[in-house]
Amino acid sequence: MMIPDNTSDILPPIRPGKPGQSPDRSPYRVTLMDIVDRFSHSPERRLILKGFLDYRAAIHQIGLNGGFQWLDGSFLEAVENSQNRPPRDVDVVTFFHMPENMDQNTLVQKDPQLFDPKKTKKNFYVDSYFLSLETSNQQSFVKKVSYWYSLWSHTRAGVWKGFVEVDLSPSEEQACYNLLNSRNTA
Repeated sequence: MMIPDNTSDILPPIRPGKPGQSPDRSPYRVTLMDIVDRFSHSPERRLILKGFLDYRAAIHQIGLNGGFQWLDGSFLEAVENSQNRPPRDVDVVTFFHMPENMDQNTLVQKDPQLFDPKKTKKNFYVDSYFLSLETSNQQSFVKKVSYWYSLWSHTRAGVWKGFVEVDLSPSEEQACYNLLNSRNTA
């Protein structure tokens, strides 16, 4: 599924031309290559995308390969037009399946800085958060998902907007790095 065109410098919350109750809405399920192809049009954005790909490689290294990620923030907006500046990072919530024979403490100990949003922002240009898909407290999980959805479905000014979802599996990374590298030399 393609990423819809930005309207008023933001992704629309519902695909244009669809009725308001259409299920074809945010978060738009897209490929990692769709993200890189669509948003790698400036050096600043390519730097953020390289950081995001490096971040994904790091979380794959500790065993997080199943699940999906929601991406949002000024990175998905045309902030170059609306705010006269490039984006500074990409906002990411990783919904993950716990690797076999591991609990949250063991997972975090593999690389604690990957679970520190300040460090991921500094090291990867990723404002990162995590939600395990394995939970015994479904009410708490629904509340957390609702929090992210409601936070990301509006701009700070209260305008409805959309965001995207990508699969967490590491299948497309090398092709995405190749595309970034080709655009850096163009």
